Amino acid sequence: MTTDSRTVSGRRSLATLICGALAAGGLAAAGASALEPEAASASSHREAPLISGTPQFDNTDLYAFVSPDKPDTTTVIANWIPFEEPAGGPNFFTFAEDAQYDIHIDNNGDAQGELLFRYTFRTHVKNEKTFLYNTGPVTSLDDPDLNITQTYDIEMLKLKDQHAVSRTKIADDVPVAPSNVGKASMPDYDTLRKQAVHELAGGTTTFAGQADDPFFLDLRVFDLLYGGNLSEVGNDTLKGYNVNSVALQVPTHLITEAAEQPVVGIWSTTQRKNAEGHFVQVSRLGNPLVNEVVNPVGDKDTFNASAPWDDAQFLKNVTEPELPKLIEAIYKIPAPDEPRDDLVDVFLKGVEGLNQPPHVRPSEMLRLNTSVAPAAKPKRLGVLDGDTAGFPNGRRLTDDVVDAALQVVEGELVGAKNDLGDAVDENDKKFGASFPYLANPTEGSRGPLAKGVDSGNDVRSQLGDALRPAGADGVDDTTLIAASAGAGAGGLLLIGVALMWWRRMRRRAY
Repeated sequence: MTTDSRTVSGRRSLATLICGALAAGGLAAAGASALEPEAASASSHREAPLISGTPQFDNTDLYAFVSPDKPDTTTVIANWIPFEEPAGGPNFFTFAEDAQYDIHIDNNGDAQGELLFRYTFRTHVKNEKTFLYNTGPVTSLDDPDLNITQTYDIEMLKLKDQHAVSRTKIADDVPVAPSNVGKASMPDYDTLRKQAVHELAGGTTTFAGQADDPFFLDLRVFDLLYGGNLSEVGNDTLKGYNVNSVALQVPTHLITEAAEQPVVGIWSTTQRKNAEGHFVQVSRLGNPLVNEVVNPVGDKDTFNASAPWDDAQFLKNVTEPELPKLIEAIYKIPAPDEPRDDLVDVFLKGVEGLNQPPHVRPSEMLRLNTSVAPAAKPKRLGVLDGDTAGFPNGRRLTDDVVDAALQVVEGELVGAKNDLGDAVDENDKKFGASFPYLANPTEGSRGPLAKGVDSGNDVRSQLGDALRPAGADGVDDTTLIAASAGAGAGGLLLIGVALMWWRRMRRRAY
Protein backbone atom coordinates (compact mmCIF):
# COMPACT_ATOMS: atom_id res chain seq x y z
CA MET A 1 0.00 0.00 0.00
CA THR A 2 1.35 3.35 -0.98
CA THR A 3 0.43 6.99 -0.59
CA ASP A 4 -0.64 9.45 -3.25
CA SER A 5 -1.16 13.18 -3.46
CA ARG A 6 -4.51 14.79 -4.19
CA THR A 7 -6.35 17.97 -3.38
CA VAL A 8 -7.77 18.72 0.02
CA SER A 9 -10.79 20.21 -1.70
CA GLY A 10 -11.42 16.84 -3.30
CA ARG A 11 -11.55 15.14 0.09
CA ARG A 12 -13.84 17.82 1.47
CA SER A 13 -16.18 17.59 -1.51
CA LEU A 14 -17.06 13.99 -0.74
CA ALA A 15 -17.19 14.63 2.98
CA THR A 16 -19.72 17.38 2.33
CA LEU A 17 -21.83 15.10 0.17
CA ILE A 18 -21.73 12.39 2.83
CA CYS A 19 -22.51 14.74 5.71
CA GLY A 20 -25.88 13.96 7.18
CA ALA A 21 -26.18 10.67 5.31
CA LEU A 22 -24.71 8.31 7.89
CA ALA A 23 -27.92 6.87 9.28
CA ALA A 24 -27.94 3.10 8.96
CA GLY A 25 -30.64 2.30 6.40
CA GLY A 26 -32.13 -1.14 6.94
CA LEU A 27 -32.26 -3.52 4.03
CA ALA A 28 -35.72 -4.91 3.44
CA ALA A 29 -36.51 -8.14 1.67
CA ALA A 30 -38.74 -8.47 -1.38
CA GLY A 31 -41.13 -11.20 -2.39
CA ALA A 32 -40.55 -13.77 -5.09
CA SER A 33 -41.16 -12.78 -8.70
CA ALA A 34 -41.01 -14.13 -12.22
CA LEU A 35 -37.45 -13.03 -12.98
CA GLU A 36 -36.06 -13.69 -9.53
CA PRO A 37 -32.89 -15.82 -9.70
CA GLU A 38 -33.38 -19.48 -8.96
CA ALA A 39 -31.17 -21.04 -6.31
CA ALA A 40 -27.84 -21.69 -8.00
CA SER A 41 -25.69 -24.77 -7.58
CA ALA A 42 -23.07 -22.18 -8.21
CA SER A 43 -18.16 -12.03 -9.25
CA SER A 44 -15.28 -10.73 -10.35
CA HIS A 45 -11.95 -12.46 -11.06
CA ARG A 46 -12.35 -16.02 -9.65
CA GLU A 47 -13.91 -14.62 -6.49
CA ALA A 48 -16.33 -17.42 -5.56
CA PRO A 49 -15.67 -21.15 -5.25
CA LEU A 50 -18.23 -22.46 -7.75
CA ILE A 51 -17.97 -19.82 -10.47
CA SER A 52 -14.17 -20.02 -10.52
CA GLY A 53 -14.52 -23.41 -12.21
CA THR A 54 -16.71 -22.09 -15.07
CA PRO A 55 -14.99 -18.99 -16.44
CA GLN A 56 -17.33 -18.55 -19.43
CA PHE A 57 -20.06 -17.57 -16.97
CA ASP A 58 -17.91 -15.51 -14.59
CA ASN A 59 -18.50 -11.74 -14.53
CA THR A 60 -15.21 -9.95 -13.99
CA ASP A 61 -16.08 -6.23 -13.99
CA LEU A 62 -18.85 -3.75 -14.72
CA TYR A 63 -18.46 -0.14 -15.89
CA ALA A 64 -21.08 2.56 -16.41
CA PHE A 65 -20.46 6.19 -17.36
CA VAL A 66 -21.82 9.08 -19.37
CA SER A 67 -20.16 8.75 -22.79
CA PRO A 68 -17.40 11.37 -22.95
CA ASP A 69 -17.74 11.95 -26.71
CA LYS A 70 -21.57 11.58 -26.79
CA PRO A 71 -22.83 13.02 -23.48
CA ASP A 72 -26.48 12.41 -24.34
CA THR A 73 -25.76 8.67 -24.11
CA THR A 74 -24.71 6.27 -21.37
CA THR A 75 -22.20 3.48 -21.91
CA VAL A 76 -22.29 0.19 -20.00
CA ILE A 77 -19.44 -2.33 -20.31
CA ALA A 78 -19.62 -5.79 -18.78
CA ASN A 79 -16.77 -8.29 -18.90
CA TRP A 80 -16.56 -12.06 -18.56
CA ILE A 81 -13.89 -14.83 -18.54
CA PRO A 82 -11.02 -13.74 -16.29
CA PHE A 83 -7.31 -14.29 -17.04
CA GLU A 84 -7.55 -15.06 -20.74
CA GLU A 85 -4.02 -16.04 -21.75
CA PRO A 86 -3.67 -14.54 -25.27
CA ALA A 87 -1.89 -17.60 -26.69
CA GLY A 88 -4.37 -20.04 -25.13
CA GLY A 89 -5.37 -21.92 -28.28
CA PRO A 90 -6.37 -23.84 -30.22
CA ASN A 91 -9.69 -23.40 -28.41
CA PHE A 92 -9.71 -19.65 -28.02
CA PHE A 93 -12.20 -17.70 -25.96
CA THR A 94 -15.90 -17.74 -26.84
CA PHE A 95 -19.04 -16.69 -25.03
CA ALA A 96 -21.14 -19.61 -23.80
CA GLU A 97 -24.10 -20.65 -25.94
CA ASP A 98 -26.04 -21.97 -22.95
CA ALA A 99 -25.97 -18.63 -21.12
CA GLN A 100 -27.92 -15.41 -20.87
CA TYR A 101 -25.62 -12.45 -20.30
CA ASP A 102 -27.80 -9.77 -18.71
CA ILE A 103 -27.43 -6.05 -17.95
CA HIS A 104 -30.02 -4.82 -15.43
CA ILE A 105 -31.22 -1.23 -14.98
CA ASP A 106 -33.01 0.02 -11.84
CA ASN A 107 -34.23 3.53 -12.61
CA ASN A 108 -36.28 4.31 -9.50
CA GLY A 109 -34.13 3.07 -6.60
CA ASP A 110 -36.38 0.18 -5.54
CA ALA A 111 -33.60 -2.45 -5.97
CA GLN A 112 -35.53 -4.13 -8.78
CA GLY A 113 -34.82 -3.89 -12.49
CA GLU A 114 -37.13 -1.92 -14.73
CA LEU A 115 -35.11 -2.62 -17.86
CA LEU A 116 -32.98 -5.60 -18.91
CA PHE A 117 -30.68 -6.05 -21.91
CA ARG A 118 -30.02 -9.73 -22.64
CA TYR A 119 -27.14 -10.95 -24.84
CA THR A 120 -27.27 -14.53 -26.17
CA PHE A 121 -24.61 -16.09 -28.43
CA ARG A 122 -24.30 -18.72 -31.15
CA THR A 123 -21.12 -20.40 -32.41
CA HIS A 124 -20.48 -21.23 -36.07
CA VAL A 125 -17.79 -23.58 -37.43
CA LYS A 126 -16.89 -23.58 -41.15
CA ASN A 127 -14.57 -26.60 -41.18
CA GLU A 128 -14.82 -29.25 -38.47
CA LYS A 129 -11.95 -31.27 -39.96
CA THR A 130 -9.23 -28.91 -38.75
CA PHE A 131 -8.09 -28.04 -35.24
CA LEU A 132 -7.35 -24.46 -36.28
CA TYR A 133 -9.31 -21.44 -35.04
CA ASN A 134 -8.35 -19.77 -38.32
CA THR A 135 -6.88 -21.40 -41.41
CA GLY A 136 -5.09 -18.35 -42.78
CA PRO A 137 -4.67 -14.61 -42.24
CA VAL A 138 -8.00 -13.02 -41.26
CA THR A 139 -8.74 -9.60 -42.73
CA SER A 140 -12.48 -9.26 -42.01
CA LEU A 141 -15.14 -10.76 -39.77
CA ASP A 142 -16.60 -12.65 -42.74
CA ASP A 143 -13.21 -13.90 -43.94
CA PRO A 144 -13.50 -17.59 -44.99
CA ASP A 145 -10.25 -18.24 -43.11
CA LEU A 146 -11.89 -17.36 -39.79
CA ASN A 147 -13.01 -20.89 -39.01
CA ILE A 148 -14.79 -20.34 -35.69
CA THR A 149 -17.08 -17.34 -35.36
CA GLN A 150 -19.84 -16.16 -33.04
CA THR A 151 -22.92 -14.00 -33.47
CA TYR A 152 -25.36 -12.66 -30.92
CA ASP A 153 -28.83 -11.27 -30.37
CA ILE A 154 -29.90 -8.60 -27.89
CA GLU A 155 -33.35 -8.61 -26.35
CA MET A 156 -34.65 -5.63 -24.37
CA LEU A 157 -37.14 -6.47 -21.64
CA LYS A 158 -39.26 -3.88 -19.85
CA LEU A 159 -40.19 -5.07 -16.37
CA LYS A 160 -42.77 -4.35 -13.71
CA ASP A 161 -42.17 -5.99 -10.32
CA GLN A 162 -39.71 -8.31 -12.12
CA HIS A 163 -42.36 -9.48 -14.58
CA ALA A 164 -41.70 -8.82 -18.25
CA VAL A 165 -44.34 -6.49 -19.70
CA SER A 166 -42.66 -6.29 -23.12
CA ARG A 167 -39.84 -7.94 -25.06
CA THR A 168 -38.14 -6.38 -28.08
CA LYS A 169 -35.29 -7.85 -30.12
CA ILE A 170 -33.02 -4.89 -30.79
CA ALA A 171 -30.12 -6.78 -32.40
CA ASP A 172 -30.09 -9.94 -34.50
CA ASP A 173 -27.13 -12.07 -35.60
CA VAL A 174 -24.47 -9.42 -34.93
CA PRO A 175 -20.87 -10.67 -35.38
CA VAL A 176 -18.48 -10.92 -32.42
CA ALA A 177 -14.89 -9.69 -32.60
CA PRO A 178 -12.67 -12.81 -32.43
CA SER A 179 -9.85 -13.62 -30.06
CA ASN A 180 -6.60 -11.96 -31.14
CA VAL A 181 -4.67 -15.07 -32.16
CA GLY A 182 -1.53 -13.26 -33.29
CA LYS A 183 0.04 -10.99 -35.86
CA ALA A 184 0.28 -13.66 -38.56
CA SER A 185 -3.34 -14.70 -38.12
CA MET A 186 -4.79 -11.21 -37.68
CA PRO A 187 -2.38 -8.66 -39.13
CA ASP A 188 -4.80 -5.74 -38.62
CA TYR A 189 -6.84 -6.54 -35.53
CA ASP A 190 -8.03 -2.95 -35.18
CA THR A 191 -10.02 -3.33 -38.40
CA LEU A 192 -11.73 -6.44 -37.00
CA ARG A 193 -12.59 -4.52 -33.83
CA LYS A 194 -14.16 -1.68 -35.81
CA GLN A 195 -16.22 -4.12 -37.88
CA ALA A 196 -17.69 -5.52 -34.66
CA VAL A 197 -19.15 -2.13 -33.63
CA HIS A 198 -22.77 -1.97 -34.79
CA GLU A 199 -25.26 0.87 -34.86
CA LEU A 200 -28.78 -0.19 -33.90
CA ALA A 201 -32.10 1.54 -34.29
CA GLY A 202 -32.85 4.50 -32.05
CA GLY A 203 -29.26 5.64 -31.51
CA THR A 204 -28.04 2.54 -29.66
CA THR A 205 -24.59 1.06 -30.40
CA THR A 206 -23.32 -2.39 -29.44
CA PHE A 207 -20.06 -4.32 -29.37
CA ALA A 208 -19.10 -7.81 -28.24
CA GLY A 209 -15.70 -9.44 -28.41
CA GLN A 210 -12.31 -9.81 -26.83
CA ALA A 211 -10.58 -6.84 -25.18
CA ASP A 212 -7.64 -6.07 -22.96
CA ASP A 213 -8.71 -6.51 -19.35
CA PRO A 214 -9.29 -2.88 -18.29
CA PHE A 215 -9.06 -3.56 -14.55
CA PHE A 216 -5.71 -2.49 -13.16
CA LEU A 217 -4.56 -3.53 -9.70
CA ASP A 218 -2.06 -5.62 -7.77
CA LEU A 219 -3.97 -8.81 -7.00
CA ARG A 220 -1.24 -10.09 -4.70
CA VAL A 221 -3.24 -8.58 -1.86
CA PHE A 222 -4.25 -12.18 -1.18
CA ASP A 223 -0.72 -13.06 -0.07
CA LEU A 224 -1.24 -11.70 3.46
CA LEU A 225 -2.11 -8.25 2.10
CA TYR A 226 0.88 -7.69 -0.19
CA GLY A 227 3.32 -10.03 1.49
CA GLY A 228 2.68 -8.86 5.02
CA ASN A 229 5.28 -6.10 4.66
CA LEU A 230 4.18 -4.15 1.54
CA SER A 231 6.94 -5.81 -0.47
CA GLU A 232 4.62 -6.86 -3.29
CA VAL A 233 2.80 -3.69 -4.37
CA GLY A 234 3.09 -1.92 -7.69
CA ASN A 235 2.67 -4.75 -10.20
CA ASP A 236 -0.41 -4.81 -12.43
CA THR A 237 -1.33 -8.48 -12.06
CA LEU A 238 -3.79 -8.33 -14.97
CA LYS A 239 -1.29 -6.87 -17.43
CA GLY A 240 -1.20 -8.99 -20.58
CA TYR A 241 -4.49 -10.77 -19.93
CA ASN A 242 -7.70 -10.34 -21.90
CA VAL A 243 -11.43 -10.67 -21.21
CA ASN A 244 -14.59 -11.07 -23.27
CA SER A 245 -16.60 -7.86 -23.25
CA VAL A 246 -20.05 -6.64 -24.16
CA ALA A 247 -20.48 -2.89 -24.49
CA LEU A 248 -23.76 -1.07 -24.96
CA GLN A 249 -24.19 2.65 -25.59
CA VAL A 250 -27.80 3.84 -25.28
CA PRO A 251 -29.55 7.21 -25.35
CA THR A 252 -29.77 8.20 -21.72
CA HIS A 253 -33.48 8.97 -21.88
CA LEU A 254 -34.07 5.30 -22.70
CA ILE A 255 -32.84 4.07 -19.31
CA THR A 256 -33.79 6.86 -16.87
CA GLU A 257 -37.14 7.19 -15.15
CA ALA A 258 -37.41 10.90 -15.97
CA ALA A 259 -35.25 13.97 -16.49
CA GLU A 260 -36.04 14.91 -12.88
CA GLN A 261 -34.74 11.53 -11.67
CA PRO A 262 -31.52 10.85 -13.62
CA VAL A 263 -29.97 8.24 -11.28
CA VAL A 264 -29.87 4.64 -12.45
CA GLY A 265 -28.62 1.52 -10.71
CA ILE A 266 -26.84 -1.07 -12.85
CA TRP A 267 -25.69 -4.64 -12.32
CA SER A 268 -24.86 -7.60 -14.56
CA THR A 269 -25.63 -11.29 -14.19
CA THR A 270 -25.07 -14.58 -15.96
CA GLN A 271 -27.76 -17.23 -16.18
CA ARG A 272 -26.77 -20.75 -17.24
CA LYS A 273 -29.08 -23.42 -18.61
CA ASN A 274 -29.20 -26.43 -16.29
CA ALA A 275 -29.89 -30.08 -17.08
CA GLU A 276 -33.63 -29.49 -16.88
CA GLY A 277 -33.50 -26.73 -19.47
CA HIS A 278 -34.06 -23.89 -16.99
CA PHE A 279 -31.81 -20.84 -16.74
CA VAL A 280 -30.23 -20.41 -13.31
CA GLN A 281 -28.28 -17.35 -12.19
CA VAL A 282 -24.67 -18.28 -11.41
CA SER A 283 -22.87 -14.92 -11.34
CA ARG A 284 -23.64 -11.33 -10.35
CA LEU A 285 -21.66 -8.11 -10.32
CA GLY A 286 -22.28 -4.47 -9.43
CA ASN A 287 -19.60 -2.56 -7.54
CA PRO A 288 -16.06 -3.91 -7.90
CA LEU A 289 -14.44 -6.16 -5.30
CA VAL A 290 -17.61 -6.79 -3.29
CA ASN A 291 -17.70 -10.55 -3.63
CA GLU A 292 -13.91 -10.76 -3.60
CA VAL A 293 -13.08 -8.94 -0.35
CA VAL A 294 -16.38 -8.00 1.35
CA ASN A 295 -18.28 -11.27 1.39
CA PRO A 296 -16.75 -14.21 3.30
CA VAL A 297 -16.31 -17.59 1.65
CA GLY A 298 -19.58 -18.89 3.08
CA ASP A 299 -21.60 -16.15 1.36
CA LYS A 300 -19.89 -15.94 -2.03
CA ASP A 301 -21.90 -18.54 -3.94
CA THR A 302 -25.12 -17.31 -2.32
CA PHE A 303 -24.35 -13.74 -3.42
CA ASN A 304 -23.77 -14.87 -7.01
CA ALA A 305 -27.20 -16.51 -7.03
CA SER A 306 -29.03 -13.64 -5.36
CA ALA A 307 -30.63 -10.37 -6.44
CA PRO A 308 -30.29 -6.81 -5.07
CA TRP A 309 -33.71 -6.83 -3.43
CA ASP A 310 -32.53 -9.66 -1.16
CA ASP A 311 -29.31 -7.99 -0.02
CA ALA A 312 -30.45 -7.71 3.60
CA GLN A 313 -28.76 -11.05 4.20
CA PHE A 314 -25.34 -9.51 3.45
CA LEU A 315 -25.68 -6.29 5.49
CA LYS A 316 -23.37 -7.44 8.30
CA ASN A 317 -20.56 -7.98 5.79
CA VAL A 318 -20.69 -4.24 5.07
CA THR A 319 -21.30 -2.84 8.53
CA GLU A 320 -18.68 -5.15 10.11
CA PRO A 321 -16.13 -5.61 7.29
CA GLU A 322 -13.24 -8.02 7.65
CA LEU A 323 -10.63 -6.09 5.64
CA PRO A 324 -9.98 -3.23 8.13
CA LYS A 325 -9.44 -5.78 10.89
CA LEU A 326 -6.89 -7.63 8.76
CA ILE A 327 -5.07 -4.40 7.95
CA GLU A 328 -4.96 -3.53 11.64
CA ALA A 329 -3.61 -6.98 12.54
CA ILE A 330 -0.87 -6.92 9.90
CA TYR A 331 0.01 -3.23 9.52
CA LYS A 332 -1.18 -1.80 12.88
CA ILE A 333 -3.45 0.77 11.20
CA PRO A 334 -6.47 1.14 13.52
CA ALA A 335 -9.74 -0.10 12.07
CA PRO A 336 -12.60 2.45 12.11
CA ASP A 337 -15.36 1.95 14.66
CA GLU A 338 -18.31 -0.24 13.78
CA PRO A 339 -21.02 -0.36 12.56
CA ARG A 340 -19.75 1.08 9.29
CA ASP A 341 -22.79 3.11 8.31
CA ASP A 342 -20.59 5.23 6.04
CA LEU A 343 -20.02 2.19 3.82
CA VAL A 344 -23.74 1.45 3.71
CA ASP A 345 -24.46 4.95 2.45
CA VAL A 346 -21.75 5.13 -0.17
CA PHE A 347 -21.87 1.61 -1.60
CA LEU A 348 -25.45 0.47 -0.91
CA LYS A 349 -27.45 3.68 -1.27
CA GLY A 350 -25.33 6.11 -3.25
CA VAL A 351 -23.86 9.44 -2.18
CA GLU A 352 -26.59 11.77 -0.98
CA GLY A 353 -26.82 14.79 -3.23
CA LEU A 354 -24.92 13.03 -6.02
CA ASN A 355 -26.08 9.57 -7.04
CA GLN A 356 -28.58 8.52 -4.38
CA PRO A 357 -32.09 8.19 -5.83
CA PRO A 358 -35.10 9.32 -3.76
CA HIS A 359 -36.68 6.63 -1.58
CA VAL A 360 -33.68 4.41 -2.23
CA ARG A 361 -33.73 0.82 -1.07
CA PRO A 362 -30.19 -0.16 0.01
CA SER A 363 -28.76 -2.78 -2.33
CA GLU A 364 -25.52 -3.65 -4.08
CA MET A 365 -25.19 -2.15 -7.59
CA LEU A 366 -23.37 0.59 -9.45
CA ARG A 367 -25.29 3.87 -9.20
CA LEU A 368 -24.82 6.54 -11.86
CA ASN A 369 -26.19 10.07 -12.01
CA THR A 370 -26.54 10.46 -15.75
CA SER A 371 -26.97 14.25 -15.50
CA VAL A 372 -23.36 14.78 -14.36
CA ALA A 373 -21.33 15.86 -17.38
CA PRO A 374 -18.15 13.95 -18.22
CA ALA A 375 -14.99 15.47 -16.75
CA ALA A 376 -12.63 17.22 -19.16
CA LYS A 377 -9.69 15.80 -17.21
CA PRO A 378 -10.83 12.74 -15.24
CA LYS A 379 -9.13 12.12 -11.90
CA ARG A 380 -8.34 8.53 -11.09
CA LEU A 381 -9.80 8.73 -7.55
CA GLY A 382 -13.09 10.11 -8.83
CA VAL A 383 -15.42 11.61 -6.26
CA LEU A 384 -12.82 11.22 -3.53
CA ASP A 385 -10.70 13.79 -5.38
CA GLY A 386 -13.55 16.14 -6.30
CA ASP A 387 -14.33 14.57 -9.70
CA THR A 388 -18.05 13.85 -9.37
CA ALA A 389 -18.21 12.16 -12.79
CA GLY A 390 -16.17 9.23 -11.47
CA PHE A 391 -16.39 6.32 -9.04
CA PRO A 392 -18.49 5.71 -6.99
CA ASN A 393 -20.75 7.72 -9.29
CA GLY A 394 -20.74 4.91 -11.80
CA ARG A 395 -17.34 3.63 -12.86
CA ARG A 396 -15.13 4.78 -15.72
CA LEU A 397 -12.40 2.67 -17.27
CA THR A 398 -9.71 4.98 -15.84
CA ASP A 399 -11.06 5.06 -12.27
CA ASP A 400 -8.64 3.63 -9.71
CA VAL A 401 -11.31 1.79 -7.76
CA VAL A 402 -8.86 -0.16 -5.61
CA ASP A 403 -7.26 2.95 -4.12
CA ALA A 404 -10.58 4.78 -3.75
CA ALA A 405 -12.36 1.85 -2.12
CA LEU A 406 -9.42 1.04 0.15
CA GLN A 407 -9.22 4.61 1.44
CA VAL A 408 -12.94 4.71 2.15
CA VAL A 409 -12.89 1.30 3.83
CA GLU A 410 -10.05 2.55 6.04
CA GLY A 411 -12.18 5.46 7.25
CA GLU A 412 -11.54 8.37 4.89
CA LEU A 413 -15.13 9.56 5.35
CA VAL A 414 -15.24 9.24 9.14
CA GLY A 415 -12.14 11.24 9.99
CA ALA A 416 -9.38 8.68 9.40
CA LYS A 417 -7.62 10.48 6.53
CA ASN A 418 -5.30 8.24 4.56
CA ASP A 419 -3.67 7.88 1.16
CA LEU A 420 -3.55 4.09 0.93
CA GLY A 421 -3.17 2.37 -2.41
CA ASP A 422 -1.61 -0.53 -4.31
CA ALA A 423 0.79 1.63 -6.41
CA VAL A 424 -0.95 0.64 -9.66
CA ASP A 425 -2.54 3.87 -10.84
CA GLU A 426 -3.44 3.21 -14.46
CA ASN A 427 -3.96 0.48 -17.02
CA ASP A 428 -0.96 -0.77 -18.98
CA LYS A 429 -2.76 0.06 -22.25
CA LYS A 430 -4.40 3.34 -23.21
CA PHE A 431 -8.17 3.33 -23.62
CA GLY A 432 -9.92 4.56 -26.75
CA ALA A 433 -11.56 7.96 -27.20
CA SER A 434 -14.70 6.51 -28.80
CA PHE A 435 -17.00 3.53 -28.32
CA PRO A 436 -16.33 0.84 -27.18
CA TYR A 437 -13.41 2.68 -25.45
CA LEU A 438 -11.70 -0.59 -24.47
CA ALA A 439 -8.10 -1.26 -25.44
CA ASN A 440 -7.50 -3.93 -28.08
CA PRO A 441 -6.68 -7.37 -26.67
CA THR A 442 -3.09 -8.50 -26.36
CA GLU A 443 -2.20 -10.78 -29.25
CA GLY A 444 -1.08 -14.36 -28.83
CA SER A 445 2.17 -13.77 -30.74
CA ARG A 446 3.47 -11.16 -28.35
CA GLY A 447 6.38 -13.32 -27.13
CA PRO A 448 10.05 -13.08 -28.15
CA LEU A 449 11.09 -14.22 -31.62
CA ALA A 450 12.71 -17.62 -32.06
CA LYS A 451 16.48 -17.99 -31.97
CA GLY A 452 18.10 -16.71 -35.15
CA VAL A 453 15.06 -14.76 -36.32
CA ASP A 454 15.70 -11.16 -37.29
CA SER A 455 12.15 -9.88 -37.81
CA GLY A 456 8.52 -10.83 -37.54
CA ASN A 457 8.45 -11.63 -41.28
CA ASP A 458 11.19 -14.28 -41.12
CA VAL A 459 9.36 -17.62 -41.26
CA ARG A 460 11.46 -19.96 -39.11
CA SER A 461 11.13 -22.18 -36.07
CA GLN A 462 13.58 -24.00 -33.84
CA LEU A 463 12.86 -27.36 -35.56
CA GLY A 464 16.30 -27.39 -37.21
CA ASP A 465 15.40 -24.19 -39.11
CA ALA A 466 13.01 -26.39 -41.08
CA LEU A 467 11.16 -23.33 -42.37
CA ARG A 468 14.25 -21.40 -43.50
CA PRO A 469 13.30 -19.23 -46.54
CA ALA A 470 14.78 -20.70 -49.74
CA GLY A 471 14.97 -17.71 -52.07
CA ALA A 472 12.51 -15.10 -53.16
CA ASP A 473 9.92 -17.69 -54.11
CA GLY A 474 9.56 -19.04 -50.56
CA VAL A 475 10.14 -22.51 -49.10
CA ASP A 476 10.94 -25.59 -51.17
CA ASP A 477 8.60 -28.51 -50.40
CA THR A 478 11.46 -31.04 -50.67
CA THR A 479 13.52 -29.05 -48.15
CA LEU A 480 10.61 -29.06 -45.72
CA ILE A 481 10.04 -32.79 -46.01
CA ALA A 482 13.75 -33.62 -45.66
CA ALA A 483 14.10 -31.34 -42.65
CA SER A 484 11.25 -33.16 -40.92
CA ALA A 485 12.92 -36.57 -41.11
CA GLY A 486 14.36 -36.41 -37.59
CA ALA A 487 11.64 -34.33 -36.03
CA GLY A 488 9.36 -37.17 -34.89
CA ALA A 489 5.56 -37.22 -35.01
CA GLY A 490 5.16 -33.83 -33.34
CA GLY A 491 7.64 -32.25 -35.71
CA LEU A 492 5.90 -33.77 -38.73
CA LEU A 493 2.58 -32.34 -37.58
CA LEU A 494 3.97 -28.85 -37.03
CA ILE A 495 5.88 -28.86 -40.32
CA GLY A 496 2.81 -30.12 -42.16
CA VAL A 497 0.74 -27.25 -40.76
CA ALA A 498 3.50 -24.81 -41.69
CA LEU A 499 3.63 -26.18 -45.23
CA MET A 500 -0.12 -25.82 -45.59
CA TRP A 501 0.11 -22.24 -44.32
CA TRP A 502 3.03 -21.40 -46.65
CA ARG A 503 1.20 -22.79 -49.68
CA ARG A 504 -1.86 -20.69 -48.85
CA MET A 505 0.27 -17.55 -48.46
CA ARG A 506 2.05 -18.26 -51.79
CA ARG A 507 -1.32 -18.66 -53.58
CA ARG A 508 -2.51 -15.37 -52.15
CA ALA A 509 0.72 -13.65 -53.21
CA TYR A 510 0.06 -14.59 -56.84
